[in-house]
Amino acid sequence: MISAALAREAGYRVFALSVDYNQRHHVELAAARRIASALGAVRHVILPIDLSAFGGSALTADIDVPKDGVGAGVPVTYVPARNTVFLSLALAWAEAAGARSLFIGVNALDYSGYPDCRPEFIAGFERLAELATKAGVEGEAFRIHAPLQHMTKADIVREGNRLGLDLGLSWSCYDPTPAGTHCGLCDSCRLRHKGFADAGIPDPTVYAVTPPAP
Repeated sequence: MISAALAREAGYRVFALSVDYNQRHHVELAAARRIASALGAVRHVILPIDLSAFGGSALTADIDVPKDGVGAGVPVTYVPARNTVFLSLALAWAEAAGARSLFIGVNALDYSGYPDCRPEFIAGFERLAELATKAGVEGEAFRIHAPLQHMTKADIVREGNRLGLDLGLSWSCYDPTPAGTHCGLCDSCRLRHKGFADAGIPDPTVYAVTPPAP
């Protein structure tokens, strides 16, 4: 949401891509539709790519989402190569459309330990784009923008507030309740709630239970 809003603020026309990978938190796609509409995206594509066929993650397989706080190491909510898949799809669309700038909302500070949120990954994918595309080998470089990468969650909340965004439209929870609310206990809920608290901005999110500290 905020990454796309920053792209718009910088003068880019926003073409939004979401991926329906048969994720546990499918409700995030409805949030993506609302956000794309609110930001005035030129086009919003939701592409079905069923990563649950491979499993290997609590988000795509019958594995419990941890609810006992943010732990060390790469958590079971990591989806194998997910951001590589996402950026590959975005790169294909960008090259076909003649675009050379891709924005992604990864964050490498207050995050759950995902390897594909790190600056090294973004830099590596940018190099891959140069080597793997017709545009790249012809000297038209792609730029992967990750404007939230070095922000804390509180910084991100403040930036959304500065941009005048309705942060209640955004979605974070990995394990939504049957009623479609944030669970309040997964890593993502805990980090989201802490971000609002640290920013001193009221959290508009409806949680099943108030998130404890991460």
